[in-house]
This record gives sequence, C-alpha cells and structure tokens, in this order.
Amino acid sequence: MERSIATSGGSTRREATRQKLYEAAVTLIAEQGFSATTVDEIAERAGVAKGTVYYNFASKSVLFEELLRHGVGLLTASLREASERTAREGGGKVDALDAMVRAGLVFIDRYPAFTQLYVAELWRTNRAWQSTLMVVRQEAVAVVEGVLREGVDNGEFSEEIDIRLTAAALVGMVLVAALDWKSFQPERSLDDVHAALSRLLQGRVSGKR
Repeated sequence: MERSIATSGGSTRREATRQKLYEAAVTLIAEQGFSATTVDEIAERAGVAKGTVYYNFASKSVLFEELLRHGVGLLTASLREASERTAREGGGKVDALDAMVRAGLVFIDRYPAFTQLYVAELWRTNRAWQSTLMVVRQEAVAVVEGVLREGVDNGEFSEEIDIRLTAAALVGMVLVAALDWKSFQPERSLDDVHAALSRLLQGRVSGKR
C-alpha cells in the first residue's frame, strides 16, 4: 500500500514507517489470520523493532483498525478521482460509474491481500473495529451514491432506482467479481474483466442495444 499523503520531516518518516507496518500486517494476516499474527512477526516482516510498532500503534488491534481505515480510504479516493476525471472530460454518469468500476479493479489488482481481509471482516460482527469498518465502508459507497443521485437529478437514471442499495450492489459486484478473478481466473487481464463488468453495468448482457 505504497500511496500515502505527502508530509515533511518527521511526519514523512513516520508515515513511511506506518506504510511498512501496514504492508507487513496485511500480508501476514492474509496468510495466517488476525489471531495467529503476532506483533513480533509484524515488526520482523516490516524490518523494524517491536517497540516501533507500539510507538505508532497502541496495540495490534489498533494497527489493524488503522490499516482498514487507510486501505478503504485509498479505495474511496480512487473512486472519487475516477468520477471527477470523467466529469472533467465531459462524460455522463454511466461513464463515471464505468470509470469507478475500473478504478476499483485497479485497486484490487494492486492490493489483493487487503481486499480479501476487507471482505472477510465485513462478515464479522464481534470485532473491536466493526464500527470503524462500517464508517469507512459507507464513505466508499457514498461516492457511488453521489453519482447515482446526480444521474437521477439530471434525468440520466430512472427515479425509481434505490440509490443506497444500487450503490452497495455496484461496490459489491466489483469486490466479488475481482476476488473471483484473482482466485479462480487469474489468466484474465484487467481489461478483460473490466469489459465484462462494463457490459453488465450498461445493460448489454442480453445482446440488445
């Protein structure tokens, strides 16, 4: 998860350290689960002292909570940038949704281990970070909701669509399809997967134009 907010001096170094810890944690937890992963292992994988982990995060749970916040934040930013870029280029709301589908696929292709963790955690209700996960999930879905709402307002989409459920369904479609792609159809290219989802999004799976 190499992208980060640029800061200066000590803040830049601390952010770089946090990036290393995020990467180590997400890889280890994806490999062996949260409970089986220790702070010592995270520190060793990141190439830092154990005390560095606790300097940046109060506990392993806090580290994981911040990892979820950080990762979903990157996804949200990618979706928003795709929508805004489409608007600058004069595209419609369907084009914006299509660009967001691609942005989601690019994110998952770059961070498959994080995506696996994120999807798995969505189904768990006994985690200390559940409320944080729900907040950051809604931030990502809200970007899609905004595009749908604007499409309804300008007449591009039907007023009958359920904006909240449709937005959640689109995000879920990308997550599930991408995980299936990475796990069971890795020979397919990102362009190929995007084209398939694009046809589905634009209602062209029936063969009618």
